[in-house]
Amino acid sequence: QVQVEDSGGGLVQAGASLSLSCTVSTTPEYVVGRYSMAWFRRVPGGDREFVAGVDERGDAIYRESVKGRLTAVRDNDSKFFYLHMNNLRPEDTAIYYCAISPKAQPSRERNEYEWWGLGTQVTVSP
Repeated sequence: QVQVEDSGGGLVQAGASLSLSCTVSTTPEYVVGRYSMAWFRRVPGGDREFVAGVDERGDAIYRESVKGRLTAVRDNDSKFFYLHMNNLRPEDTAIYYCAISPKAQPSRERNEYEWWGLGTQVTVSP
């Protein structure tokens, strides 16, 4: 069993920073250190879209619009996964979800991810 809990959202002004956290807990047969992790978001009225993902080594890929502002970092020892967000924009307003895939390489497709958090709301005011 794999459980994912995402947190850290809030209301901030444009230009501010915010960090999201994802905690993963598992039963012993699951080795999270071998899996890829990702952050997705669902903007108001939109579909869930890929934001950032990291492979088992921690190498990351990003959505073009967040490059240079958002950084995804994983800590395999403590089973934490973070999304550090700087210079936030109103268009970053969304519910952010942590997702885990049993594959080593992250995918930009949400159906590749098997375990999901419930989401955390990020609201950026102008």
